[in-house]
Amino acid sequence: MLNPRYALVSYVKHPVGEFVEGLRRELHPELPHLPAHLTVLPPRYLAAGNNRATPPPNEATALETLGEMCRQVDPFEMVLGEVETFVPVTPTVFIRVAHAAYRMRELHERLNSGILSSEEQWPYMPHLTIVKMAAEEQALRAFEIARERWNRYEGNRRIAVDELTFVREGEKNTWVDLAPIPLGRSLVSGKSR
Repeated sequence: MLNPRYALVSYVKHPVGEFVEGLRRELHPELPHLPAHLTVLPPRYLAAGNNRATPPPNEATALETLGEMCRQVDPFEMVLGEVETFVPVTPTVFIRVAHAAYRMRELHERLNSGILSSEEQWPYMPHLTIVKMAAEEQALRAFEIARERWNRYEGNRRIAVDELTFVREGEKNTWVDLAPIPLGRSLVSGKSR
């Protein structure tokens, strides 16, 4: 890819993540497997790369910027709410963040700057995507199934946000993890101090 897009996510490595991944495979098995995640910065070109004719800035610069900004943000917890859909805007089914969504919005606003700045296609709303379907009718059917399953889910709905992952768009709707970025502390390195 000449000028890939980048995003920043918080993976959900919790039983909720396993629940969402299993439900996604059931509802849309032909999609590539994507780990369950909360998106902090939706897909974007790095700032100097917004013009596709301009080569993207160095990924290392973006990662360094993220590391510096994230050191100043304390880890936090969120609680997931109900299953909802973005229909008719997009055929997407998701779980809304019910408690501490403001922390995700603050994090998004802080990090959507400089080399990572991008005008968002839609207003930022913290959520855990279950599935994005091809058509509205499919999304509405998936919404009914997901809502019924989520109502029966008895596990903990609290999610700790203590590490983000910087990702780059790959081929055929895939994303490549570039680096973990801890909140509230320095990036982990192999060097001792």
